[in-house]
Order: sequence, then C-alpha cells, then structure tokens
Amino acid sequence: MSNLVLYRKYRPQTFAEVIGQEHIVQTVTNAISSGIISHAYLFAGPRGSGKTTMARLLAKSLNCENRKERESEPCNKCSSCLEIVENRSLDLIEIDAASHRGIDEIRELRNGIKFAPTKSKYKIFILDESHQLSKDASNALLKTLEEPPSHAIFILATTEIHKMIPTIISRCQRFDFRRLTLQEIIKRLEFIAKKENVKIEKEALELIAFNASGSIRDAESIFGQILTFEDTSREIRAEEVKNLL
Repeated sequence: MSNLVLYRKYRPQTFAEVIGQEHIVQTVTNAISSGIISHAYLFAGPRGSGKTTMARLLAKSLNCENRKERESEPCNKCSSCLEIVENRSLDLIEIDAASHRGIDEIRELRNGIKFAPTKSKYKIFILDESHQLSKDASNALLKTLEEPPSHAIFILATTEIHKMIPTIISRCQRFDFRRLTLQEIIKRLEFIAKKENVKIEKEALELIAFNASGSIRDAESIFGQILTFEDTSREIRAEEVKNLL
C-alpha cells in the first residue's frame, strides 16, 4: 500500500467514510437495505467529488457475500469485496468512455452483458466520463439501458451532464454530487495526516483545501506532493506549503 497515491490509499471503503455527499449516501444505502435497486444510476458532478468511489461502493455492497438483509454496508472481508478492493473482480467492469467512446466498444459491452456474472449476484458496469460517448455509441447504449438483463447494473459517471442525451438521463436514477466545502476537505486531510504520522499546521491544511477548489482528490494529490517534498519528521509549516503551491 505504501506505493499508492493518497487518494487511492485512503479511498473510502464503506459508505460511512464518504464525506460531503450525505444526501446521496442516505438515498443509496436506503435503496440497498430495502432491496429497491435500479438497473441504471447516473452520478453527475465536478471532478474529485467522489463519483467513482460511490460507484465502487455500490458495486461492492450489492455483491457482498456477507451483507445481511436490511443492511447496506459491505463487509470488506468476503472474496467479492476483496476482489473489488484489489481491482481483480470479473463481475465489475470499469470502462473509460474518454478512450472507449465508439460504437464498437458499446457493441462489445452489449454482447458481454448477455452472459451471467462469473460468481456474483450482479454484473456491474461503471462507465466513467460517459458524456464522451459518440452519438452512435450513446444510441446503442440507450437500447441496452431500456431492456437490460436482470443480472446487469449500469453506473454512469459524468462531469458534464449537459452533454449527455436526455433519453439516457431519463432511464437512470440521477444523483448530483456537489463540491466539498473547505471544512470537509480539511477534516479529511487531518485524518490522513494522523494516519501518516505527519504533523502539519492547520493553516497549511487550509491552504491545501483552498487550492483544491472543492475536489477531495485534488486536495489529497497536493498533500501527497507536499509529503514528498518536505521533511515529515518535523511539523510542516504553512509558509512552506505556500511556496510549493
């Protein structure tokens, strides 16, 4: 784990660890615990606000082998949870629409969706930056979203919801993520600093949070750079952070 960047090393592994998106966490966990699951979700919002993290948590919870009825949190101990955490699950397919935006890729997805999950309850497709799909690919995906098999769940993520065709949006449960506040980001950075055994001035954390522009991922990336540049055996001061920024 030591070679991972901070935003991957400390990616939330339960819904309780997610910060700043309480309205989405409550709705999604209620849906899971009640068993009212949609076949398609659309996560829209600014970069670094937790869309992919939430998508992976949803996938992990739905396929968790130890999750009891009326509960929503994944156990993070069963083989399904561990496979998702370690990025080796055959039933969780993550597609970057920025580099796989053509109709051929969507046709390949449509062919693959016919097959049942390898071992899990659901075969889950996370389509990141879904607004970058071509027009033909979007229309092909639309057909799949209209009549998906019962074992398939789609989670679309986008930073530019206005570029998506309305017919796709209308077939998904839409969740709008918001930028995180300064205090929310600072709280998260304080948690990471404690985990990393690093002392850093509160003003220095405030500078990092301000420069992250509401993105927790950007904040963690900046913090990671600072830990690389600075001597972490002593307290990191705000003036040093200011010079690096």
